[in-house]
Amino acid sequence: MMKFAVVSFPGSNCDEDLYYAITDDLHEDATIVPHTATDLTEFDVILIPGGFSYGDYLRGGAIAKFAPVMSAVKAFAQAGKPVLGICNGFQILTEAGLLPGTLQHNRQMQFICEPEPLLVANNQTMFTAAFQDQQQITLPIAHGEGNYYCDAATLAKLRDRHQIAFTYQHNPNGSVSDIAGITNEAGNVLGMMPHPERAVEAIQGGTDGLLVFKSLLQAHLRTV
Repeated sequence: MMKFAVVSFPGSNCDEDLYYAITDDLHEDATIVPHTATDLTEFDVILIPGGFSYGDYLRGGAIAKFAPVMSAVKAFAQAGKPVLGICNGFQILTEAGLLPGTLQHNRQMQFICEPEPLLVANNQTMFTAAFQDQQQITLPIAHGEGNYYCDAATLAKLRDRHQIAFTYQHNPNGSVSDIAGITNEAGNVLGMMPHPERAVEAIQGGTDGLLVFKSLLQAHLRTV
């Protein structure tokens, strides 16, 4: 049985979505952990959910990076264990320096909420191994600051080191190189703007998101 920590910040609103995706659909163990936690060593995976941590004051993730739990998240990542940040979680990971680049306002300066067609750009990560390479999938997006930006040198590194995990088929927000999700160099930290936890049951419109969590389960089973 895998143990997932779902970190909840003031303003998180997708923490329970993630909790039930893990417990009801992946059939693994999950715990919602408060932002005040300082020890995450008992867990196998850390999930940082979407929402509006601390009201997204200043910008998405800018205040959450100072929460007590983030020291434990950084230690967890540095130990090579998997960390997944979704939407606001992606913003938090970039603000905390665990992923390169930044998330800016959508190019049209409007909140976008819609199903979005994606491509699996790299299926050789612990988060994507259950997908086929270049598989076309659909996941919902819901963000106002999902426009991923990095400079040319960083983009070249992301490409050369195969850190781009997901790309948009029809770029909805202005993200450089159509980027929807990236990993760190070690491959154990993933940030993505689309919401896999909102696509784990047919009643939600599709189950493509469940493969993200099944990938993590497969990676864990190979190590035990």
